[in-house]
Amino acid sequence: MENFESIKKELVNISHQLYDNPELGDEEYESMKLLVDYLRSYEFEVETGIVDRPTAFKAEFTGGKPGPTVAYLAEYDALPGIGHGCGHNLIATMAVGAGIILRKQVEEIGGKVVVFGTPAEETSGAKVPMSEQGTFNGVDVAMMVHPADVSSESGPSLAMDAIQFSFTGKASHAAASPEEGINALDGIIQLFNGINALREHVPSDIRIHGIISEGGQAANIVSDKAVAQFYVRANERKVLDDVVKKVKNIAHGAAAMTGASVEISNYELSYDNMITNKALSDTFTKNQKTYSQQPVYAAVKPSGSADMGNVSQVVPSIHPYVGLNEPGLVFHTKAFADKTVTKDGEAAISEGVLSLAKTGYDVITDQELLKAIKTEFENSK
Repeated sequence: MENFESIKKELVNISHQLYDNPELGDEEYESMKLLVDYLRSYEFEVETGIVDRPTAFKAEFTGGKPGPTVAYLAEYDALPGIGHGCGHNLIATMAVGAGIILRKQVEEIGGKVVVFGTPAEETSGAKVPMSEQGTFNGVDVAMMVHPADVSSESGPSLAMDAIQFSFTGKASHAAASPEEGINALDGIIQLFNGINALREHVPSDIRIHGIISEGGQAANIVSDKAVAQFYVRANERKVLDDVVKKVKNIAHGAAAMTGASVEISNYELSYDNMITNKALSDTFTKNQKTYSQQPVYAAVKPSGSADMGNVSQVVPSIHPYVGLNEPGLVFHTKAFADKTVTKDGEAAISEGVLSLAKTGYDVITDQELLKAIKTEFENSK
């Protein structure tokens, strides 16, 4: 990938600009403009506002002859009060850089390279409607790289539902006429108690964690409205769906116990579990070890959720990690954000871009590899 050095400085500048100007999910207007303007300067055809998300985009470059389509996925939303504490400035930079390098190759070897801009991964990720609405139709493989404390192979992620429980009761004076009231907050408390009892009877991979986002107005008023929000996670979607049914039954039971009513809804989009395509992952890891200045560790046990899981259900996908050379560095902190604009952050850009681009080249030029990737994907369904 001899043309990387010619764009390295430009890529570092993009990462720094994103770091200096963090934008929250679905508000990444300047971030999107920065990325698509750069891709257009390299003759990518760009469509913005896809899947009815104003800051989502699709940028593609088609070679001179038919061939496989390789997709790189960019994230560029930041965290409130922290900025790019999950390193999405690096993710976007690596995706765009890999796309531009592979674009130089597909002019000769054929095929197509696509860079997708995927907003709001931290909340209601755009990869969900993209997966549901056929955005990845015609794509042979989808890849993205996430920064972390150390480099590691692509592995699983947890399926997740974000569920809101809104209890409605009847207001009354809590001292003068409590018998006239129905306490919505009591319904929420019973919901928490029921979920805590459920924890003893679910598989060990299940994670249920929530908050009371609205509990009442004053201690002397029987609360007529109370709201709780929960994340429920599991290794696999089918297991998660079963647990979510039990959680919802607990909510209905809590409402019956207190006399309140309950409305259940999803306050964010649901994420499916990540299915790493091993044939694609092994190819990426081989390439990453060529370019990495650090060890590349085996995939770690899943602890979080990502909308890349939804993509992996519809197209062979990987989501590996590139290290920032600081073991123990914690996601979603200002320290993590600051680390992305150091020399270690620059090294991560080089490692990620080159590994992604070389893997894309391998997919396009090695028919047996692509066949193995697709066979594995079909057998995983």
